[in-house]
Amino acid sequence: MKRTQFLGLITRILLWSLLIGLTVIVFYPLLWMVGNGFKTNAELFGNPFALPIDWKWSNYVDAWNQGVSNYMVTSVLVTVTSTLTTVFISAWAAYGLTRVTIPFNRFWTGLILGGLMLAPPVALVPLVRMFQALGLYDTFWALMILYTAFRVPFTTFLIRSYMIDLPAEVDEAAEVDGASRWTIFWRIILPMSTPIIISAVILHVLFAWNEYIFAMVFTSGSGVQTLPIGLTSLMSRFGTDFPVVFAGMVIAAVPVIVIFLISQRYFIKGVADGMGK
Repeated sequence: MKRTQFLGLITRILLWSLLIGLTVIVFYPLLWMVGNGFKTNAELFGNPFALPIDWKWSNYVDAWNQGVSNYMVTSVLVTVTSTLTTVFISAWAAYGLTRVTIPFNRFWTGLILGGLMLAPPVALVPLVRMFQALGLYDTFWALMILYTAFRVPFTTFLIRSYMIDLPAEVDEAAEVDGASRWTIFWRIILPMSTPIIISAVILHVLFAWNEYIFAMVFTSGSGVQTLPIGLTSLMSRFGTDFPVVFAGMVIAAVPVIVIFLISQRYFIKGVADGMGK
């Protein structure tokens, strides 16, 4: 009995040590970035791992005034719009693939999910030429369309995995009451799929908010650049105020962290249910 208790104690110690170590690995870089956002360049290069001597809140004001506010507006616009279109299209497609009898169902499922195998960098050159020909290059529409198109396959796969196990009796009962397909989808299936919908929203927000390749290639004007690209403009070959850059990075990270903390319960449940089926 004592040996069993001893082994249990050792197991708990190792588990807590692992969890504490992972916490340090995840949070220390974030705290380091926040702290350095309050320093001067001299403090940062003199001792980058020490706390600031004089906490310069003005760094965050300078970062905001040097363009972070405009880049954030663009990121919010692109992220919100592409999230709504991606999740709606994917949920509607998942509903059709799981709840409606259509010819060649497996073929359409394979075709949509086949988009997961397409790597965005491979399609950059033809996409640039196509968007230039259509007059969409260097516009908000370019990023919205690209973010939606390249995320629909994965999001459809995620939502479809959840909808498969929803009881078919619900649809049948609604049809008996005279409900249309749209009514069933909008008022019954979507509310029942709330956890996976929230998970899909969060995953797309994380993607769109931090995406770099498309934002770099398809935007060139400061008026349509998102945060990942805009933050690089705070750097200069003639001298960079790195604390201001760190402050801008902190401002860019805060919205995503807040969204995840608020909805993490639904996110974990949705991903576990969707990916586990």
